[in-house]
Amino acid sequence: MKREYTITVYTENQVGLLNRIAIIFSRRKINIDSLNTSPSEVEGIHRFTIVMDETEDVVRKLTRQIEKQVDVLRAFYNSEEEIVWQEMALYKVPTDEIAEKVKVERLLREHGARAVVIRKDYTVFETTGHREETSNLIRVLEPYGLIEFVRSARVAIIKGSNGFHEMLKDFERREPGEDTFENEYLNEKERVFAM
Repeated sequence: MKREYTITVYTENQVGLLNRIAIIFSRRKINIDSLNTSPSEVEGIHRFTIVMDETEDVVRKLTRQIEKQVDVLRAFYNSEEEIVWQEMALYKVPTDEIAEKVKVERLLREHGARAVVIRKDYTVFETTGHREETSNLIRVLEPYGLIEFVRSARVAIIKGSNGFHEMLKDFERREPGEDTFENEYLNEKERVFAM
């Protein structure tokens, strides 16, 4: 059964890696719903957050394929329940419309939004939350002449993770030859399914 999964990839920030990862998805005709890249808590290590709707078996195989890339240090997949995530959204509306017809303070408070730019011709609001929350504010603002809307890619933290710096310390403690690239999360799931 397909459901939403988030793949987290820790990597050195090398030219061409994003293209190689995208090819892994396009060869399998899998659509990426959201893609975010950012620095991680470890200097020189970047984090990719990739969201897709797919079966767990397909996501497991994708994660293993991604981990085989030369510049990839580790890759994990998680269901929505195993992560804390947010998206940011910006909304541009005509200032005269929003000021005349809506009590702006109440609107901002109800939707956890804040004004980031107020000009004579337009106002830009910003909010963060899950997709349903940011989409709800679209519906609220449409009657007031929503000019423009943009939503960021997902940013996510794995609930059960101690951070990549701890994984690196563990990697340095291991003896040469140990299978250091096997996904511990997958191993735990395989042990559960084997019971």
